[in-house]
Amino acid sequence: MSSPSNSFECRWQACGLLLAAYLLAQVLALGALCLLAIPFSIAALGVLACLSHALWTLPRHIRLTHRSSVRGLRRNADGWQLWSVARGWHAVQLRPDSLALPLIVVLRYRLPGDWRVRSVCVPRGSQAADVHRRLRVRLKFSRRRWLAPG
Repeated sequence: MSSPSNSFECRWQACGLLLAAYLLAQVLALGALCLLAIPFSIAALGVLACLSHALWTLPRHIRLTHRSSVRGLRRNADGWQLWSVARGWHAVQLRPDSLALPLIVVLRYRLPGDWRVRSVCVPRGSQAADVHRRLRVRLKFSRRRWLAPG
């Protein structure tokens, strides 16, 4: 009987369904600001906040066109690593509140020496179905998946 390999690697690309869901949420937020009985200046600040969020989020987390966009995950003898154009492969510590569901995987991670927890959303449409399934299985059943990189 062979032992399972401890190495794993997957990459993903932008997903149109995630873009559609984000744009729908933005339209609903902007619509709510228009319908609320609040002063114009506060509504304008809300619109500005929505548009600023879109300018930041779309290239980095939705369309994955920014250099700092995380587009890959691997596990090897060195632990878990994420990939971006700006940093290449870099070590991370996956967090226990990461979520692996059939439609979406939410990777929650922390960089070594950083206190802030970050997230990456990997929808089913961003990978081939078998790759997404392997990612979910690896996240659910990998031993020592929450250990800090050493």
